[in-house]
Amino acid sequence: QVQLVESGGGLVQAGGSLRLSCAASGRTFSSYAMGWFRQAPGKEREFVAGTRRSGGSTYTYYAESVKGRFTISRDNAKNTVYLQMNSLKPEDTAVYYCAADPNSSLTYNYWGQGTQVTVSS
Repeated sequence: QVQLVESGGGLVQAGGSLRLSCAASGRTFSSYAMGWFRQAPGKEREFVAGTRRSGGSTYTYYAESVKGRFTISRDNAKNTVYLQMNSLKPEDTAVYYCAADPNSSLTYNYWGQGTQVTVSS
């Protein structure tokens, strides 16, 4: 069982920045694929960013809507993954969720409780 706890959400003006954190349980966190998703009111949950190891290398990937503005990173010593969000827009307003794929099965099996991000115009 993997537990995920997000933090760092809040209210920010358009153009501002926030950094979300997600602390994970588990002894082999460094091998977990991790992702960030978001869900805006009245919309379906959507993928934001992910990081995954393959063949000894770490890959990161992003939704087109956040490329160049958001950065996913991880600190394996702290069992934590981050989402640095810059140049925030009102349309980035959503509940942001951290997710884990501990077995690299291409399915995120574990989810955090979410953290609210609100961007004012």
